[in-house]
Amino acid sequence: MKRSKNKKWLIAAAVSVPLMLAGVVLLQASDHGDAPAISGKSTDITDLYAFQSPSNSSNLVLIGNVHGLLSPEASKTATFDENTLIEFKIDNNNDFVEDLVIQCVAKDGKMYIYGPLLPKTKGAKSTVSGTASVSVDITPYGAASPKIATVQGISAFAGPRDDPFFFDLPQYLKVVTGVADHFNNPGSDALAGTNVLSVVVELPKSLLKGTDKINVWLETKQKS
Repeated sequence: MKRSKNKKWLIAAAVSVPLMLAGVVLLQASDHGDAPAISGKSTDITDLYAFQSPSNSSNLVLIGNVHGLLSPEASKTATFDENTLIEFKIDNNNDFVEDLVIQCVAKDGKMYIYGPLLPKTKGAKSTVSGTASVSVDITPYGAASPKIATVQGISAFAGPRDDPFFFDLPQYLKVVTGVADHFNNPGSDALAGTNVLSVVVELPKSLLKGTDKINVWLETKQKS
């Protein structure tokens, strides 16, 4: 099954994640504003997070968020697009070319996680094949507890979550237009009360191989 490149990538400035950490470090890239053709759809990436697991220093947590600006009402019916691949790309030798990928595909109410594995194709196109490392029921909005699946040390979650990104949009617009020269403290979170669709993968760092630092970026691709 081949996937062609979607119009929207969050290259995330190639987020660099040190794997040898004494404490928890959170690295993030975010993009909440896009062209009307893709904005608000499950192909539209809003956030990428990569950090050491706070409960297990031997694990890395990757979070990819899509379909931003969901109201509580819209969150009840929002779904992952089954024709869209959500793909974490991992560079473990600092050449900014993916050495490993973690591929996430929704199907019939479940999210299937493939990898980490060597990519069959690199760059703009991706191929999904083989057996999923783990699959998890997609957690519905309003569920009392999240549905989490763990297989051979790899854990996964998929479903709606409160948008964790804080963005003072009104003050930002004032700053970029020259009306103001600073941000307020505290600011006003324009994203408060909105949700995203999240895919969370926690895995042992040892599966990522390479050196003490990796570069991670996130892409969405649609089936061709």
